[in-house]
Amino acid sequence: MTIQAVYNIAEICARHGITDVVLSPGSRSAPLTLAFARHPGLNVRVVPDERAAAFIGLGIAQAQRRAVALVCTSGTAGLNYAPAVAEAFFQQIPLVIFTADRPPEWIDQLDGQTIRQRNLYGVHAKGEFEFPVDTSHADAKWHSARIVNEAINLAQAAPAGPVQVNVPLREPFYPKAGEGIVYEKDVKIIYEHPSNPTLSPAEILDLRQQLRNASSVVVVAGQQASNPGLLAALYEFTKVRHVPVVGDTIANIGEVSDARLQDVFLAGLSKEDKAALKPDLLITFGQSLISKSLKLFLRDAAPAQHWHLQAAGEVADTFRSLTRVVRVPPAVFFQQLSESTAMSETPEITRSWQRADKAAAAFLQQFFVDDAQPFNEFSAFRHALAHVPDQTALHLANSMAVRYVNILGLPQGRQIEVFANRGTSGIDGCNSTAVGAALAQPERPVVLLTGDVAFFYDRNAFWHNYPLPNLRVVLFNNHGGGIFRIIDGPRQQPELDEFFETRQLLTAENTARDFNLRYFPVSSFAELEATLPVFFAAETGAAILEVFTDSKTNAAFFEEYRSAVKAAFA
Repeated sequence: MTIQAVYNIAEICARHGITDVVLSPGSRSAPLTLAFARHPGLNVRVVPDERAAAFIGLGIAQAQRRAVALVCTSGTAGLNYAPAVAEAFFQQIPLVIFTADRPPEWIDQLDGQTIRQRNLYGVHAKGEFEFPVDTSHADAKWHSARIVNEAINLAQAAPAGPVQVNVPLREPFYPKAGEGIVYEKDVKIIYEHPSNPTLSPAEILDLRQQLRNASSVVVVAGQQASNPGLLAALYEFTKVRHVPVVGDTIANIGEVSDARLQDVFLAGLSKEDKAALKPDLLITFGQSLISKSLKLFLRDAAPAQHWHLQAAGEVADTFRSLTRVVRVPPAVFFQQLSESTAMSETPEITRSWQRADKAAAAFLQQFFVDDAQPFNEFSAFRHALAHVPDQTALHLANSMAVRYVNILGLPQGRQIEVFANRGTSGIDGCNSTAVGAALAQPERPVVLLTGDVAFFYDRNAFWHNYPLPNLRVVLFNNHGGGIFRIIDGPRQQPELDEFFETRQLLTAENTARDFNLRYFPVSSFAELEATLPVFFAAETGAAILEVFTDSKTNAAFFEEYRSAVKAAFA
């Protein structure tokens, strides 16, 4: 093999605007490692655990809104990327994954660190490419450069996602002593400019007419990154159309939303009261929803029309009512449809959603004022949320953390952006994704709210040599998977304690000591309120706040909440 073609991979990545690379050490990947590590235009970080490394790369890509490169050695190393690759696929986050491999003649020959690496991620990658094993011929060198260009362009093209480049490498892997690495400046680069589709005049006319004819319209936003341009267009659309906008916390639609607390009132409203909220035209955009109550409501609503706004890619029929896919970015749709579709007054359906949301806010305010309530994680979440700094990147772990925050809603006016691994909704990379965000934006506060099972599952997120002064982890430790005491099904089973809850006696004190993080343990409301200002202070640095609660107390309090919701909205 001509090793120059491998060195050029780093140059091609840099020329495409990739700035960050996360690699895990290995021998077979040495040519890739040296190529990336010595390139002056790349920020290369070393994370030993490939599973954590991939989620850290995902967190960096989320924060920077551009592709990140991952590099690993051969064998099972690449398999450890799989959970993050699946998450990136469903969240549409661009990752370019370079997996070093044995040359093809040694596959299935019982050679060490050798598995079948082609198409390693299957249907959970946008595509996969096989780098030529020999690039000595000019055509093969052209082919190798073309492959890397195509992989990067594919990863970033809408909808974005992960792409694998498998790189078979023969020895020798290392340059001779004193031998430098040269990056060819005339390396082949293929730039692909994104398309910017707009609605045709005929489409605009048709959609406007149907909007005017619809007696009740509701807009629902799924998970997405914060987008000021979209928010401005959506605000203008709602101002002229007076339609309600509904979204979970992870939709990042902020104060444009008419219903931030739908998880509260939809869980308690009677069937008759829900009828006033049903649209005959549903307009959706974004990805997944957290709220099961909202999903069930929309499926039951069965609107006559359901438009989904998405510029490219597969579209899910989540609510079983999809009638039209509008192939433009949501911001373009709302901008173009704002004109000449004004309504003179607010329709009743909008007032109904607004009244329900206002009632939910009043309910929450009243429910949590009881001074006699026991110390529990739901109330502790509310206290922690109230202290989250302005402009925070708020990462929410799966299971109860993301659900609690979706019920409570975010503090208003703080410009808090929410991230959660809701593509696959797994717990396996919650710490690492937040770490990636903290590394990508060191000037911005990054806060992770997490439970103990998710936290301890991903402790290797902190196993690296990079400071994280802007990271704060609030760990709610009930010594088990407390969600199973709250959801119907497992909580009624006699095997709950042993087989569902994942009982454990760990604390984060040793983890904090091992990775040089400040540690704050609390177990009462008084301790929590006294600690939160110090914990979130900028000068505190990287820290873990561990909130100890009792799983049975948490379950009893949440059941009390659910009963109160039903009583308040019945």
